[in-house]
Amino acid sequence: MESDFYEDEKIRPEEDIDSKKAFKKLLPLLRPHKRGLLLCLVLLFSATILSLIWPVLMKRALDVNIKNSDFEGLLLTVAAIGLIQIVTLVLQYLQRVKLEIIGQDVMVDLKRKLFNHILSLDVSFFDRNPVGRLLARVETDTESLRMLFTNTVVLIVGDLILIVGIFGLMFYFSWRLALILVTIMPIIAVLVIIFERVTTPRFLAVRKKMAEVTAQLTEFLHGMSIIQIFHRGSYARERVYHANKLKFDEDKFVNIAVCVFFNTVFFFEYVMVALTLFFGVYWIEQGAVTVGTIGMFIVLIWRSFEPIWRTSEQLASIQKAIAGAKRIFALLNEKQNLPDPAEPVEIGLIEKGIRFENVSLSYNDDGNYALKDVTFEIPAGRRVALVGVTGGGKTSVISLLLRLYDPQKGKITIDGVDIRNMRKADLRRRFALVLQDILLFPGDIKSNISLESDDISFERVIEASKTVEADRFITRLPDGYSTEVSEKGSNFSRGERQLLSFARALVTDPDVLLLDEATSSVDPETESTIQASLKKLMEGRTSLIIAHRLSTILDVDEIMVIRRGEIIERGTHTELILKDGYYSKLFHLQFKSRNGVESNVG
Repeated sequence: MESDFYEDEKIRPEEDIDSKKAFKKLLPLLRPHKRGLLLCLVLLFSATILSLIWPVLMKRALDVNIKNSDFEGLLLTVAAIGLIQIVTLVLQYLQRVKLEIIGQDVMVDLKRKLFNHILSLDVSFFDRNPVGRLLARVETDTESLRMLFTNTVVLIVGDLILIVGIFGLMFYFSWRLALILVTIMPIIAVLVIIFERVTTPRFLAVRKKMAEVTAQLTEFLHGMSIIQIFHRGSYARERVYHANKLKFDEDKFVNIAVCVFFNTVFFFEYVMVALTLFFGVYWIEQGAVTVGTIGMFIVLIWRSFEPIWRTSEQLASIQKAIAGAKRIFALLNEKQNLPDPAEPVEIGLIEKGIRFENVSLSYNDDGNYALKDVTFEIPAGRRVALVGVTGGGKTSVISLLLRLYDPQKGKITIDGVDIRNMRKADLRRRFALVLQDILLFPGDIKSNISLESDDISFERVIEASKTVEADRFITRLPDGYSTEVSEKGSNFSRGERQLLSFARALVTDPDVLLLDEATSSVDPETESTIQASLKKLMEGRTSLIIAHRLSTILDVDEIMVIRRGEIIERGTHTELILKDGYYSKLFHLQFKSRNGVESNVG
């Protein structure tokens, strides 16, 4: 239901895709299945025509078999009706199964295309679009299209064939009665149009209100401990009650409208039956129609209302599918902001190092710079730390280095080559990143460390785990490296998850190691265990370490202090302490805070 909350939101405010163009883009997905679709159409046409034969046989039973007391003929007619029904059901089953297979194949192709496109988009796109909105595109919208092609379109085509067949039979056997009944159909068509225009926006409103109720329930259930601790039960009850009340008001109108509409249509169905009986009796006396014709007309009237019920029920699905198609192809029209170069430059092992030259970054292009005219160099094989208070711009440096964003000013080079002239995949393959927030995926420990890469052997996974001391707790588990990881890795402690993320970074044997608050979640005992491994790992390897805990970077080659997007100090730990500047103040305040003294460096 979370995805429903986003189903009417736009990827971009200016998003406006013509529905005809959106559906035209579906045609390439349908072309490989044109023979199967043609077969489904033939099956549908055959089943519909067969379903119209038995009312004619019923007419024969009344006018011939029963009238002439032909019991054997009546049995044959009944048997023929039964056989026709069986064949009709078999054809409908085959058509439905075949169409469902085609629909699933098309939607799988569409979902694959969508997901591949989403993978190619830049991080800034995901900054603008929450997970629920994208989930609605991939799941909810594609499902609405599947329902359109496997259910709604089939019903509409079948109903058109059925209506044409019904009135064709009526005019063939009694054009007088058929003309009288046809005069009622425009009234019913007007009722359907009014019903669609009145209820469609209300159906949408009901879905929105339902999504709001679900969102609030989810929010309060997730935060139940906080609600109880802070005695906010009455507030939660009032919010949920109010959301339910708004949903009920919309739902009440829709249900009343549905009841009025269908009862009105029912009334016209009986009006048509009454007209058939009234004029039929008169024309029977005139010899223009027979009793069997009257009986057949009544059955055909009942059958003619089946498409009306189905069309009314499918109106919401049609509207939802049209909106879904527009949203899906709006997403597919989303362009990359950071494309790969037409002629990428390839480099070997990093020999000179990494350089930032007068780099400035604004995430929203609004002049509010996260980094301002930053210049520094990390020589190959050196260990450099970046420190500063939260929001100073430390993580922005890593984001630029991995080309998750491009700077508005300046450039970043590796061995003198601008990273914008390199393929993003080639660039990122040279780095291994360990974050403070640890993300583990469904699967076992081995697949989480190797990320299912075919280039990483199980022996390398074990070696990397031993290097960061993760092997100690892994081997104690009953299933070892085959132990399944529960959702978000909740079956491991935070420190253990951090060690697994270390092993994941090391197993790729990167040129450059990026550590973003990598030991902040590890307890002091575990930290002391892995510090020696990290030191050994970083020997001869270019490393950039972001750290709040300054005790973890005392022996790096250089420390850069960043504040409000600018590098204000640089040097070794000893040099910066002797300088008695901003770093020295940070260092002393941090150790004072451990003794109970509050620190606030801004």
